[in-house]
Amino acid sequence: MTKITTVGLDLAKSVFQVHCADEDGRPVVRKKLRRAQVIGFFSELEPCLIGMEACASAHHWARALQALGHEVRLIPPQYVKPFVKTNKNDAADAEAIFEALLRPTMRFAPVKSADQQAVLTLHRSRELLVRQRTMLINALRGHCAEFGLIAAQGLGNAAKLIEIIDDHNDDRLPELAREALGFLVRQLRDVQGQIKGLEKRLKAWHLSSEASRRLEAIPGVGVITATALVATVGDASQFKSGRQLAAWLGLVPKQNSSGGKDRLKHRALMLNRGFPFSEICDSSF
Repeated sequence: MTKITTVGLDLAKSVFQVHCADEDGRPVVRKKLRRAQVIGFFSELEPCLIGMEACASAHHWARALQALGHEVRLIPPQYVKPFVKTNKNDAADAEAIFEALLRPTMRFAPVKSADQQAVLTLHRSRELLVRQRTMLINALRGHCAEFGLIAAQGLGNAAKLIEIIDDHNDDRLPELAREALGFLVRQLRDVQGQIKGLEKRLKAWHLSSEASRRLEAIPGVGVITATALVATVGDASQFKSGRQLAAWLGLVPKQNSSGGKDRLKHRALMLNRGFPFSEICDSSF
């Protein structure tokens, strides 16, 4: 069998597609693999270069294939799309990944460690709970407004409404409404407790990370921002300069220039990396 040196792997939930080529770039193997067959297939190959899109579960598979001795590179999906030659299907996607992998100017995403992804899971769980808290507060404000009970936005101002709901001697709320709103109040308190629990876990991880503690020393940077940056960026030495890191984070305007005319649009946020950078700025990630 011809030696396989480069592989384009199209990830999926159940059925994966591989495009394997020799050292001259000639296709050697094109086949589908069930999820349970992936590790077995690559364990039989000699160490080679594997390219994958930086999408859901990509970091997990990258770590698994690296453990087998392979070199794995993650390619942002928007950089793979131009190499799809025909109608979109799994085989065409795998071949496009292979073609993009060999480009000398291609940019790759670093593989995140399991520890990094665990911290990001804490952040995303906290973000979800914060959104649920906001929804509950808005529901309380909206329902109470129907009975003439008004409160400004914010968790602190919602406490005034909660006091009225908890006070059974306050006749401004009908008993049926008080009972229904009581469920929301209890759920709000549960969510608030869960948020505080996640923040304690983030604080503990922060204290164990030298990089995170160093970031916190910067004015305006707290525990949430520091841990989010460390978990997202990982090894900052992969960037040539601070400017490159800033561009990767999305702190620079999006450019759409042509004909010698510079056109700068709004900031290019990190949504394409699964990390809402706006949440770094305000501690709700």
